[in-house]
Amino acid sequence: LPDELTVRGRTARVNPATLATERPGLFAGGDAVTGTTFVVDAIAAGHRAARSIEAYLRGEPLPGPEAEVEVAKLSADEAWQQVHSGQASAGPRQEPVKLPASERMCDFTEVYGPLTEEQARAEAARCLSCGLCSECLQCVYSCQKHCIDHDMREEWIELDVGAVLLLPGLETMPGDIRPEFGYGRWPNVVTSIEFERMLSASGPWSGIVQRPSDGRHPRKVAFIQCVGSRDLACGQGYCSSVCCMAATKEAVIAREHDPQVEPTIFYMDIRSFGKGFERYVDRAEQEQGVRFVRSMVSTVTEVPGTGDLRVRYATPDGKNVEEVFDLVVLSVGLRPSAGARQLAERLGIALNEFGFAEAPTYHPGRVLDSLSEVMPGVFAAGAFSEPKDIPETVIEASCVAAQASALLAGARGALTREQTWPQERDVTDELPRVGVFICHCGINIGSVVNVPEAVAYAATLPDVAYAEHNLYTCSQDTQEHIRDMVQAHGLNRVVVASCTPRTHEPLFQETIRGAGLNPHLFQMANIREQVSWVHRGDHADATAKAKELVRMAVARAQALRPIEHRTFEVVHHALVIGGGLAGMTAALSIADQGYGVTLVEREAQLGGNLRHIYTALPERAETARRAVSGDTDAADPQALLAATIEALASNPRISVRTGTEVVEVDGYVGQFRSRIRRADGQQEEVEHGVVILATGAREVTPHEYLYGERAGVVTQRELERRLTEWARSPDAAQAALPRRVVMIQCVGSRDEAHPYCSRVCCTEAIKNALALKALDPACEVTTLYRDVRSFGFKERAYEQARRAGVVFLQYDAAQKPVVSASGGPLAVDVAVQPENEVFHLEADLVVLSAGIAPNADAEAMAQRLKVPLNEDGFFLEAHVKLRPLEFAADGVYLCGMAHSPRFLDETIAQAQGAAIRAVGLLSKNELEATPIVAQVNPRLCAACGLCVEVCPYGARVLEPGAPTAEVIEVLCQGCGACITACPNKASQQKGFEVGQMYRMLDCLYPAGPLETEPVSLEQEG
Repeated sequence: LPDELTVRGRTARVNPATLATERPGLFAGGDAVTGTTFVVDAIAAGHRAARSIEAYLRGEPLPGPEAEVEVAKLSADEAWQQVHSGQASAGPRQEPVKLPASERMCDFTEVYGPLTEEQARAEAARCLSCGLCSECLQCVYSCQKHCIDHDMREEWIELDVGAVLLLPGLETMPGDIRPEFGYGRWPNVVTSIEFERMLSASGPWSGIVQRPSDGRHPRKVAFIQCVGSRDLACGQGYCSSVCCMAATKEAVIAREHDPQVEPTIFYMDIRSFGKGFERYVDRAEQEQGVRFVRSMVSTVTEVPGTGDLRVRYATPDGKNVEEVFDLVVLSVGLRPSAGARQLAERLGIALNEFGFAEAPTYHPGRVLDSLSEVMPGVFAAGAFSEPKDIPETVIEASCVAAQASALLAGARGALTREQTWPQERDVTDELPRVGVFICHCGINIGSVVNVPEAVAYAATLPDVAYAEHNLYTCSQDTQEHIRDMVQAHGLNRVVVASCTPRTHEPLFQETIRGAGLNPHLFQMANIREQVSWVHRGDHADATAKAKELVRMAVARAQALRPIEHRTFEVVHHALVIGGGLAGMTAALSIADQGYGVTLVEREAQLGGNLRHIYTALPERAETARRAVSGDTDAADPQALLAATIEALASNPRISVRTGTEVVEVDGYVGQFRSRIRRADGQQEEVEHGVVILATGAREVTPHEYLYGERAGVVTQRELERRLTEWARSPDAAQAALPRRVVMIQCVGSRDEAHPYCSRVCCTEAIKNALALKALDPACEVTTLYRDVRSFGFKERAYEQARRAGVVFLQYDAAQKPVVSASGGPLAVDVAVQPENEVFHLEADLVVLSAGIAPNADAEAMAQRLKVPLNEDGFFLEAHVKLRPLEFAADGVYLCGMAHSPRFLDETIAQAQGAAIRAVGLLSKNELEATPIVAQVNPRLCAACGLCVEVCPYGARVLEPGAPTAEVIEVLCQGCGACITACPNKASQQKGFEVGQMYRMLDCLYPAGPLETEPVSLEQEG
């Protein structure tokens, strides 16, 4: 190098960031720049020079200096904390063997020899367990999704926003929070979240149930509930809400994966309070072989030399017994993470005694500041406010979205970007080239169906150009992969064999649209619900059936044709049916977001069930008073009712129709027309784009325990009204107050007629028991229960009631209490569990916790709206987790007790959640019309008019003298009624043409080869 390019003629002079010399195009690195140094430095210089050379050759600016990587360091105290917590281990460094001086004098052998293989492995293990990342990059190489980037740097981003939504989630309690259960000491004691991962197809053992210690398949598996929940000794005096159902689910799945597994769940109370939960638990016990034992485990110890676990617990007769299990699962509770607490501290958000951002009463989604006032523009949802299940989390997320949407209504659409699609490929003149993608669905399908065999079979079918299997076909990376395969193999039809098209078909249609294909060139075969879930015991037949369904799907796919999508305008108005708390809240939320609402209530007064609720739980009342600047009425349900009605009356966007009912609903999403009838018989037509159903539910009228026969037997609702009257006149109440009160739970719930939990009854009983104690501390209150379901923070009230002297006695469903009154005071006889000892309780008042049942006219309303009911008579949402506030029918939404029993705060959250779902549709100027509509073959139509008669949407017309009937496509909803009515097969459904369906049936028979040409409607004639 010339002297001007060197440093004193020895090393090259370069830019340290780019390694470029002063001569353009000349770069230098390694020892030529630094002199003799380490190999790793030379490798780094090579990488840096390569990046600079690439930029130079492309004519781009040379890269700037790289950000400094912060070196991770631990102080001595931090290091020892890592060691004591088990995150790091202390061990001596492996020293290489040093040659003695006498041997070193003889030759040039290295003084320090290399480490042996055992030493190298030990030193690597010591290095990797130091508690810090050693930058070995093995995680980068192992991650198939390329999620890990060691070059990522901390970056500060400043955003201008109008609202902040906090959803930091939570974490599980550490497994060793109860040391007596042996977590961390016995390898076969795992937490519920670890067991969930073990059951996953993408988990460490691909969903195979085995023990961590030796890989052996466990037969007896014990689940221990309430580990770190409902435990004052651990400072966790609340219920984590989800653990009972999570354990039941894991027990059922473990049995599905391995029928030899015998699960046992040790519990205090089974809290299956959600919609459909009680039936799930019953099926787990009666059909799936899950054993439920009401007992708190005292200790878990290991059987020496076996890895088995000895579980010690108390039996109903009071004896302590030991039972040996192969695996123990601890159902650990939930708590806010340290990061969530730090976030709350930075933002000045008040947390409750458990570290959650508990919402003030009747204000779900809101948070309090350090002065206990509601923070404007800041919202919290999900488990950050209270532990909750997935449906409630989704509902609450929608609730805060609605509140933020109302706050930002004036700026709606300012930052939105319209999605762009590639130009649709014309496949009219192409021969079919079908791609088949068969899903393992983890082990949902793959553990029953031989998926590789099905793929190999699919590849042999006519016109199949490509076939493969995927672990999860619905995952984002597989969606991208499908698009790539469409392009790479020139596919013009796609078949996916996986789960139900009800939930996933739109996803796959969008996927192929992104690849340039019409979304209706897609066919789906359901090999989960229709194969693996119903033929789990016969893998060979399941695989054969899966092949048949794939063959049928391919046969239909060959004849699929593109379908054009049309648009229509949206009526920016909502119809809310029901004037209770849910309906009123939904109407207000929609109006606050800028849209008109017609609220219809059949009763003369608004309020629904809220008119019969007078008090809140004591600690919730205190929270509400703090949240509203000392307002003593903040927690009064009747004050809530009055304020809500006043807000409705003063909102110009809301039209309230009391004493009115909906008698007919016509039209379709975005363009509904409903007729409503007033009490005087007059009718009115309302045009609206969406419907929110909030018709509520009713209290069950008891037909047992002498209700209706003796004045001293009342329901909790009737007692609450009396308590309110007594509280207003304490002096006059002294003579009327009962001295002995017995409450009986599960009256009209969890029985043969109502096989579900009514959710609110336990807490309602606790609330009224505390009110009785507040009026007269000497009052003897005894509550007879099956399971106390005070989930979440309601556990505080349960504890408060016990401290106040309320006695809780458990009875068995097979031995219900007996209420008698043979000429004297009321008496209740009950066999108290677990000892089965009969108690005789005299009572001045017997209070029945009556359940909640659907309204009597629910079925009629369901028929008007063309929406389904579940087996209990409540309205059935589209999907319990993914779409808990929507019906499968587009444009119709659900909230309140029409959905299922729930508390006031939950009702408000659900109503606001339904409102934002509706507003998401109302905010659009146009919607795409249903593409799957009827069409008419004029060559076959006889103009008989049958299709016009059966069409429920007015989409079929036959003009006088016209030779054929016509379809008004924007009105047609694709129900298929006209197709079945047409005697000449002149009416056919786009996407479901007769030829396509016949091909599916014909291919089941070996004779008759599959045609390869698409069948047109004209050819069908």
